[in-house]
Amino acid sequence: MAVGELRVEAARRPPLVLRIREALDREALLGPLFVAPALILLVLLVAYPFCMAVYYSLSNAFIGRPSHLTGFTNFVNLWGSDAFRQTFQNAFVFTGASVGLKLVLGISLALLLNQQLWFKRSIRGAVLLPWVIPTALSTLGWSWMFNSLYSVVNWTGLALGLMSPPGPNWLGQKYYAMTAVVAVNVWRGLPFFAITILAGLVAIPKELYEAAEADGAGPFARFWCITLPLLKPVLAIVVLFSTIFTFSDFNIVFVLTHGGPINSTHLFATLARMIGLDTGRIGEGAAISLYLFPVLAFVVWAQLRFVRRQQY
Repeated sequence: MAVGELRVEAARRPPLVLRIREALDREALLGPLFVAPALILLVLLVAYPFCMAVYYSLSNAFIGRPSHLTGFTNFVNLWGSDAFRQTFQNAFVFTGASVGLKLVLGISLALLLNQQLWFKRSIRGAVLLPWVIPTALSTLGWSWMFNSLYSVVNWTGLALGLMSPPGPNWLGQKYYAMTAVVAVNVWRGLPFFAITILAGLVAIPKELYEAAEADGAGPFARFWCITLPLLKPVLAIVVLFSTIFTFSDFNIVFVLTHGGPINSTHLFATLARMIGLDTGRIGEGAAISLYLFPVLAFVVWAQLRFVRRQQY
């Protein structure tokens, strides 16, 4: 081929930048390229630790010695522990009370924020503060407020005549300690409920309320027949996420009570840490952390199925 023909052929070729653009415009290449970073993070930070936890839960892993697979022995032997049985009960009491209170208070707060208020945007921003502040930092503040010597909660109750001196020892008595951790969890999770439900309220057409009001429906009837049915998909998703996060809560209980007094506030995460790290029984700790995985998987499946039915 002559030199002139080579120059013509080179001129016909598209520049490198153009070729790269054409390659990136292909969906078969661009899609995997965008998904790859998230997939790598999921594999390294979620899938691999989960698989290791499953392996450890099925073995007699102990710090400093070789491990061997033992099947479901750890899961069966856990029921012989008083601490685990108490933790199992605590988890359902803590989650049920917290999610129920957050649901009721979240709907009430969302309805309030949906009204015409002065400084509405500032109030909505302030409502998010408990959810934005780091959990450990805010829980340290609550630890001071519940302190048995200089408790702000007790001082306020005594000043209002709601308590008798010296006031309850919030973090040192069984039922008071559970009440304290539930209260802090509700305080922290309430903004998530309120803002998410508020987004659902804003999406409801106002014409429905105007038509119902013209037909003589009162506030309760409008809420029961319009607001609540249209909020069901949003409520299902919010309750689903809150249930999972509350079951696996760690920071609040660890900072406030360390699972005490006498295991009365231990949750699966705090007990798994104590057994797996403090005592070195990694296999038993992993079994504790995975004990509710089948239950939570079923809850996720049921909630998503409910949401899908509401959409069609």
